[in-house]
Amino acid sequence: MREIKVSEVTDVIAKLCMDSCYYLPQEMMDKIRNAAVEEESPLGREILATLIENFELAKKKAVPLCQDTGLTVVFLEIGQEVHFVDGDLYTAIHAGVAKGYTEGYLRKSSVGDPVFDRKNSGDNTPAIIHTKIVPGEKVKIIVCPKGCGSENMGALKMLKPADGVEGIKKFVVDTVRAAGPNPCPPITVGVGIGGNMERAAILAKYALTRTVGEHNKDERYAALEDGLLELVNKTGVGPSGLGGSTTALAVNVEFTHTHIGGMPCAVNLNCHQARKAEAEI
Repeated sequence: MREIKVSEVTDVIAKLCMDSCYYLPQEMMDKIRNAAVEEESPLGREILATLIENFELAKKKAVPLCQDTGLTVVFLEIGQEVHFVDGDLYTAIHAGVAKGYTEGYLRKSSVGDPVFDRKNSGDNTPAIIHTKIVPGEKVKIIVCPKGCGSENMGALKMLKPADGVEGIKKFVVDTVRAAGPNPCPPITVGVGIGGNMERAAILAKYALTRTVGEHNKDERYAALEDGLLELVNKTGVGPSGLGGSTTALAVNVEFTHTHIGGMPCAVNLNCHQARKAEAEI
């Protein structure tokens, strides 16, 4: 059994909050640089060049890539041999978010009541936490803040088995086309298939934590990712929704078992910033 002080988790979360909002993942930068060369639209190339300039300035000055630094989503993979001491784990995570958003001068966007008071918590807490217990004595933490420009464009559809692959393709493409400029393309598309209503949605969000350019290990789903990316880029939405051949940089599909009568499908979109930072304790 390995003991981990929750204060260590707080410090790691705080740093990941800042890093995810300041620095674009390298694989995303590489993808956008390539897209800036290959984009067919002159305006699209200009937009992509401006995005690259923004990314470089944010990194150089250690300032947020965008004013919307989102709600903080945390994925935890906790080794079953780990024992947290000196406090409560979730309290420590919320404290880390508060520390990161305050010390990192990140915009606080969390409101406590979604309908009536909508009062800002003042420190971007609470975080949205997804926990998985795995073998071992380590803890993997992925922090992926999500702004509402892209989050509002997500969708869920309770497809039937008879809808098949073509039904999935149509739903994904229709979702991207309807989103238009709102999620700040070029986007990354997360697709969750299977489970039930909430499981599909979480899978779609988790798909966005995957390294851009890394395919699903199942060859059938990897081929589906390639096919979906081609279809999405044929929509012509383009960079910033102003037309072009680069609407998405990647489509990541995750799947799980489901009921014999169902085929839930969720789509979650990331803006061009694809905020993500991770660490292992």
